[in-house]
Amino acid sequence: MSGLDDTYSGAKPVADALRFDEAALERWMAENVTGFSGPITVSQFKGGQSNPTYRIDAKSGRYVLRRKPPGKLLPSAHAVDREFTVMRALGAQGFPVPRMHGLCEDDAVIGTAFYVMDFVDGRIFWDAYLPALEPDERRAIYDASNAALAQLHGIDHEAAGLAEYGRPGNYFERQIGRWTKQYKAAETDPIPAMDRLIEWLPANAPEQERTSVVHGDYRLDNMIFHPTEPKVIAVLDWELSTLGDPLADFTYQLMQWRTPKDIRSGFLGADLTALGIPTEEEYVAAYCARTGRETIPKLDFYIAYNIFRLAGIAQGVYARSLQGNASNERAKELGALVAPMADYAWSIAEKA
Repeated sequence: MSGLDDTYSGAKPVADALRFDEAALERWMAENVTGFSGPITVSQFKGGQSNPTYRIDAKSGRYVLRRKPPGKLLPSAHAVDREFTVMRALGAQGFPVPRMHGLCEDDAVIGTAFYVMDFVDGRIFWDAYLPALEPDERRAIYDASNAALAQLHGIDHEAAGLAEYGRPGNYFERQIGRWTKQYKAAETDPIPAMDRLIEWLPANAPEQERTSVVHGDYRLDNMIFHPTEPKVIAVLDWELSTLGDPLADFTYQLMQWRTPKDIRSGFLGADLTALGIPTEEEYVAAYCARTGRETIPKLDFYIAYNIFRLAGIAQGVYARSLQGNASNERAKELGALVAPMADYAWSIAEKA
């Protein structure tokens, strides 16, 4: 197991600030979870999620509880009800997600809204370089990740009951507007490349040809793989999911191939052949073959857009750290990366 895997895998005692009335949860599960029998033991997953996530061990088996964090929240943030809705709908279509057991929107039970789902036993890879695996195993893991995303984008969202899950059309226009507003609200020092991107991106956005469910944060550590096989058995963390352009989703993951190791564990400059990880060209070709495309035109636009989005997110984390709301050193490190990321995104935009 790599250092990252060791840091983020498994569970720990529940942090004091995230404790809740376990007896109240047990009563709710007895009334709402088919086949449930207590008593329960509660622990908290180590992995970093914006929605606190707990492991529930009971006489009837293991479950996972995911809840809104306590305290004052932005109205649309931490929408556990949307996560529950999309996973339940996709599971019915045969997509690999945990089985949903119930949603509770009554804050009186444990203090915030939550849902309960199956515990899925498997492997989560926190380090994109997969240091514990052999080259052929790495290739197979990435191919399985590619196949699962292509499967998601092939699901008929209307037939799945998700026609109202987001607004169809104008996806990039809306997303660029959203991340521009968030970046401007968090801006600390002027970054000329960000301003150029804010002007260039909406004027050069490709027309949206297809609409699908998009995950919004599709990356390796949001998947659970089979304990021994290169197979995705559950995709997690649907907080940013909506209806949108599937190419935005795919190229968000593809950004890994265009960024250096210190930004999002990127592969830029790595010897992918020696590692056994598919090259960008191979990964694109596999996705295109699975989704009935010949190629992805304007690929540089999508990469520039996704790095711009990531820079906007990093700026927000950095701004919160200056206000004392995100105190870890990593937040300040992220702040130092915003300008280089923006410069890099602009250099890709210029090529496009």
